[in-house]
Amino acid sequence: MDPMNTTQSGMPESEAAAEARRLIDDWAAKPVRHHPTSFRDETEPPAFGTTPPVKQDDQRIVPAWAAGIAVASVGVGAGVTGIGCGAWLVLQGLASVTLNGVLMVTLPFAGLAMAATAVGGAVSKARSAVTKNVFEGPVTHHTEIHNNSTTRGAFFARTRNEIR
Repeated sequence: MDPMNTTQSGMPESEAAAEARRLIDDWAAKPVRHHPTSFRDETEPPAFGTTPPVKQDDQRIVPAWAAGIAVASVGVGAGVTGIGCGAWLVLQGLASVTLNGVLMVTLPFAGLAMAATAVGGAVSKARSAVTKNVFEGPVTHHTEIHNNSTTRGAFFARTRNEIR
């Protein structure tokens, strides 16, 4: 029997509504139980006493290597920020560059490169010695090859070459 699809109910509509109202009122009348999630001791600690102080062991939350890495990463971040600001300033300056300005800045470098090339060419010519190697006497070339070739098999043949 399916309680959701019944044609006859066990009690009349008014009686069912009264029972539902009674169950809801009964549930609402019960007190709600609260469970504390924390506790604070409100008693005042004594100002002085006979108990000597207790040594507290050094238990750091962060290990020393992690603190070192954190300090190093802050330093790297500050350095990269400085490099970024410097690059921004350089690029801001390059953004206002004209052709005449570029030519005037690169002219000394081009002159220096031309002078270095001329000096290098002169030094290279001065250092190049004139040598003539003349070989006198017979030249012989001796090559001897011994080749032994053997083939074994018919369908999957294997050829072995031995060169001595």
